[in-house]
Amino acid sequence: MTVTVSSFRTDFPAFANTTTYPDAAVTFWLNLSANLLSVDKWGNLFDYGTELFIAHNLVLEAQANKASAAGGVPGVASGLTSSEAVDKVSVSYDTASAAVEGAGNWNLTTYGQRYIQLARLVGAGGLQL
Repeated sequence: MTVTVSSFRTDFPAFANTTTYPDAAVTFWLNLSANLLSVDKWGNLFDYGTELFIAHNLVLEAQANKASAAGGVPGVASGLTSSEAVDKVSVSYDTASAAVEGAGNWNLTTYGQRYIQLARLVGAGGLQL
């Protein structure tokens, strides 16, 4: 594996803020991914899969930290928002078209959606047309 905290932040600059995304958190998810992802299955996509795994989990962790800082309970699970209303203004979203079927919590971030799509493809074997 060639992913490091530094290379992750270079490849995913949205995670450059070390206050929101501390090195220790990136390292934690990096180390965990080494136990969960197989280089034999992922091949040369292993580093990218690892980075998507880290990004997905960092976003969920940042959401939990934000809730906790606001006095809420960290880690409360919620699904995709399909509609919101404030006073007389409301908005609805077609969550079915934005969600990956059967992807569960991977649908909670765009990184997770990319990860699960790729995870379903890698190691699938050859394709004959």
